[in-house]
Amino acid sequence: MNQPADVTIELVKAPTTEVIGLLDALNAVLAGPYSEEQRHALPVDRLFQPNIRFFIARLDGEAVACGGVGFYAGFAELKRMYTKPSVRGRGVAKKLLARLEMEARNAGQASVCIETGIYQREAMKFYEGMGYRRCEAFGPYASMPPTAIETSVFYEKRVPAKPPAA
Repeated sequence: MNQPADVTIELVKAPTTEVIGLLDALNAVLAGPYSEEQRHALPVDRLFQPNIRFFIARLDGEAVACGGVGFYAGFAELKRMYTKPSVRGRGVAKKLLARLEMEARNAGQASVCIETGIYQREAMKFYEGMGYRRCEAFGPYASMPPTAIETSVFYEKRVPAKPPAA
């Protein structure tokens, strides 16, 4: 009988070879269908700033996913979410997303937003299944030229603060 996969989520404070490998795989996926102007991913050096918490997910010890959450005025934004195709459907992304949402909630943010692309159908289905709803362009995307965001899809999820324990 198969045992459930052991997924762990780790805060990463600086770029590691595992992080670089996951981000390189994500960049390769996004380079195909999107022009440079339409790719809005933060470069590695900007992921490890005080307003962003970045994590890797391990499945049975192997780094298989990554993602971060950035904190801005009035919202949190998911950054550089990626799960290796070989482990999709095994709950890794759900566990990582739950951690990112918890970080946002604990930081006092009421909503979490994400920008993804129209060709990322798996990602769109995932976020919609996790309660994210389409929204208008937010934050810096709202002032970008239309050509820069014509392939973007924006989502938001409310993550109200949990009431204090009695």
